[in-house]
Amino acid sequence: MGNYVLEMKNINKKFASVYALEGVNLQLKKGEVHALLGENGAGKSTLIKVLGGIYKADDGQIFVAGKPVVIQSVREAQALGINIVHQEIVLVPHISVAENIFLGREPVTKTGLKDKKKMYQEAEKLVKQLGLNIDVKKDVYYLTIAQQQLVEIIKAVSFNSQIIVMDEPTSSLAEREVDYLFEVINKLKKQKVSIIYISHKLNELFSITDRITVMRDGKYVDTKETKTTSIDELIKMMVGRDLTEYYSRGEHTIGEKALEVKDLSRKGKLENVSFYIKKGEIVGFAGLVGAGRSEIMQGVFGVSPIDSGEIYLDGKKVKFKNVQDAIDHGVALIPEDRKKEGLVLKNTVGYNITLTVQDQYKKFVYVNRKKRDDIIHKYIKAFSIKTPSAEQLVNKLSGGNQQKIVLAKWLATNPKVLILDEPTRGVDVGAKSEIYKIIDQLAGEGMAVILISSELTEIINMCDRIYVVAQGQITGELNREDFNQEKIMYHATGGK
Repeated sequence: MGNYVLEMKNINKKFASVYALEGVNLQLKKGEVHALLGENGAGKSTLIKVLGGIYKADDGQIFVAGKPVVIQSVREAQALGINIVHQEIVLVPHISVAENIFLGREPVTKTGLKDKKKMYQEAEKLVKQLGLNIDVKKDVYYLTIAQQQLVEIIKAVSFNSQIIVMDEPTSSLAEREVDYLFEVINKLKKQKVSIIYISHKLNELFSITDRITVMRDGKYVDTKETKTTSIDELIKMMVGRDLTEYYSRGEHTIGEKALEVKDLSRKGKLENVSFYIKKGEIVGFAGLVGAGRSEIMQGVFGVSPIDSGEIYLDGKKVKFKNVQDAIDHGVALIPEDRKKEGLVLKNTVGYNITLTVQDQYKKFVYVNRKKRDDIIHKYIKAFSIKTPSAEQLVNKLSGGNQQKIVLAKWLATNPKVLILDEPTRGVDVGAKSEIYKIIDQLAGEGMAVILISSELTEIINMCDRIYVVAQGQITGELNREDFNQEKIMYHATGGK
């Protein structure tokens, strides 16, 4: 036990009569980056909440620096040097970086007033300690998502943390920003801070972690040295079987142009954007965070206004007045943020699946319940949505199942062109594989599919062509034989 800064032994946690954790073990060495891996619902979040004092374990022991401890609150965890950087950024936008770092524990003068000068000095010291370039007096609102993520890490370090949990820290970051985050993690390692790193992006783990612990169905599976394992082995441990075709790509018959966009512009956002996609084709849109990929598709779909440009569907010029107009013409957009824009989380699976097609089963006050149920059960079965029933609240399901419900909701409209904005963000490896199969199947049936993704491996393995976007412009177009990460990043950085 002397080698470990943290040891969690035989941790059990029940909710009602169901085990969320059963006999789970985790051992963390001083100064290591240790990945915690598993599908959504594997128990990772529950285990971290036990460690962070949000939940109390029913059974098992926790040792910190070799001493047994009982953690019953977040404050108790922080007092032991344990802090969690959550996936959802929880900073206060309209106060400074320094005020966010020391929120609720601001230094005070002898007269009891807030000592802003000292607070800024202490914040600056922490920023320099990690070799960062962030203005501590600037409001968080003006920072990029990547900078906000780093502020969360600085905040955790400010508690003198010996153990920092990072939950999906790169889910909103572009490739170049991920490299910057990894530099910060390596600096923390050198300072002997131990990090538990949770991510669904398997490639990342081989760049930054020392060991990987895999969980499945609330149970401990195994711990592997990163350098001695492989993606295939990790996937098999996570899902309990081989995923022989992780990226699904069949042979598609490419047809005529389904959608063509010419010189789409919006002041300050987009400049002369032109592209096309054919029936049966999967076309990727790559670029750094903030490049304008989502803005292009929002302009096409009628979410955001455009100043100029032309849109053609099946060779005919169209102009969408609003989102409903785009849907009526056979275009569907699955948004980047499924929780805020894609789902009504506190409503049922059935309600969400049929939200876009109520006109198919409802006339005035009359509801054709059989038709409605047929639509719901068709998509639950087709997409293997894991739910106890159609009446299950969506917020009780895993991220992968939620994403499949968003897909079902829009596919129920029978679109000709399907736009997917980050469709596998925050989704586990098994659900990703299922979503790739759905995308491939749709293209095989002749649908035109646009895939926006920050994961270059996803874009490269799934697409027929790739457009690269930088600063609201298309800076490159690549055919499949020319795909590689270096070329994509070259165009994504404006040829730098």
